Amino acid sequence: MQTVAYVLMGVLAVTSFILVLLILLHRGKGGGLSSMFGGGVSSNLSGSSVAERNLDRYTVLVGFLWFACIIGLGFLLKAAAAGAGS
Repeated sequence: MQTVAYVLMGVLAVTSFILVLLILLHRGKGGGLSSMFGGGVSSNLSGSSVAERNLDRYTVLVGFLWFACIIGLGFLLKAAAAGAGS
């Protein structure tokens, strides 16, 4: 069971890094912090709508994997705590 926890922690670390990169690749949609730091200037060179849709899909997929790792680790820690208390 400890091996599964280490694998989930590794997957969690990798998906966290990929999720941050994917979120940073998204184009700013207006206001907020992106326009405060010069991101308010829009350009048509940032990509097509197909690329944005694919980026959205990848972000959601990696987000679901990240969430599943969090839930899996929570169940493993709960099971380990219940087993140690017996």
